[in-house]
Amino acid sequence: MEIVILGSGNVATHLAFALKKAEYHIKQVYSRDIDHAKHLADGIGAEPIDNLLYITTEADVYVIAVKDEAILEVASELRLRNKILLHTSGSTDMDVLKPFSSSYGVLYPLQTISKEVELDFSKVPLILEFSDQRTKEEILNMAFKLSPIIHEYNSEQRRCLHLAAVIACNFSNYLYAIAHDFLTEKKVDFDLLKPLISETAHKIQSHDPNAVQTGPAVRNDGNIIRKHLDLLKAHPNWQQVYELISEDIVRKYWKEDKQNETK
Repeated sequence: MEIVILGSGNVATHLAFALKKAEYHIKQVYSRDIDHAKHLADGIGAEPIDNLLYITTEADVYVIAVKDEAILEVASELRLRNKILLHTSGSTDMDVLKPFSSSYGVLYPLQTISKEVELDFSKVPLILEFSDQRTKEEILNMAFKLSPIIHEYNSEQRRCLHLAAVIACNFSNYLYAIAHDFLTEKKVDFDLLKPLISETAHKIQSHDPNAVQTGPAVRNDGNIIRKHLDLLKAHPNWQQVYELISEDIVRKYWKEDKQNETK
């Protein structure tokens, strides 16, 4: 099976190397920036391309791994007929590819991905969607060579999963950044929080997050919350984030407790 990778960013890079490791032949790598295309192509033995007119029509699978807003633009320039066309987005409907091939689908790696950070693709959940049985058989076979963690969901379910991933990962990381910057400002070592962060992440591997929520808000400890808000008065945006999340935690857990008391 020969594959064309359309994109040279984080997802394209890690997916291309995972496919190469699985002994697939990557025929071409496309990027609007030829230097970016060359950088990835050189690492996997592919031909770098910076013009969609030069994309081969002889490959078996074409993987669009670009920003969501560019998927349609890239797909519309391809001439594939019945070749398999995939995108890797968590939020874009599969059917955006329908006009451009009779065989299309989605291969969405559910992981935070950075070029500079090594990634074990065998531990990455792959979320799949297919237009037809033939595409399903071909892509399932390819996907299982990349990771044993395979799930099939429709476009709406995938959008919801992506939203939840943003909340659980991107938002959490932003809160780490706030904590880091606040402690750096106060000349306190952020590394002291790392065991706490690790333990919090470890708990939810075997517990419902609702069951292991801790902190002043879940206790409705208004005195501590006010003290924390006062410490953040020099940073009104952080103060607003703290207050909003605390209010929602109080609302959730104290409302549930009152409902349970009345049962």
